[in-house]
Amino acid sequence: MTENLTKRIIIFDDDEDILSICSYILEEQGWNVFTFSNCNDIVEKVSGVNPDVILMDNWIPDVGGITATQILKNNDLLKHIPVVYFSANNDIQILARQAGADTFLAKPFDIDELEKVIAKVMLV
Repeated sequence: MTENLTKRIIIFDDDEDILSICSYILEEQGWNVFTFSNCNDIVEKVSGVNPDVILMDNWIPDVGGITATQILKNNDLLKHIPVVYFSANNDIQILARQAGADTFLAKPFDIDELEKVIAKVMLV
């Protein structure tokens, strides 16, 4: 049996440009990228992929990033997955803490910041 060693990441964002840019950058680094433009049925989506990391936008339809992250962090099977909260909101640090996210990334961000934040949560 061959074990799949490819790292998996889910990006929840309703901005198609962000999804395509982040997907391109992460795929270049060897990630298997899954994108969703809403967080409906979030437990099913995350369980189906079983990612190593989740990038969560604050303004994701329908329930929003805070509620979606709280749902994941209150699920015993999924709470271990690091969530990187990302948003252009000035209060991102507060929002990420409210959501229970592991860390945050302010938009706009550069590629180095994205890589550093993901590397940091992968060490946890």
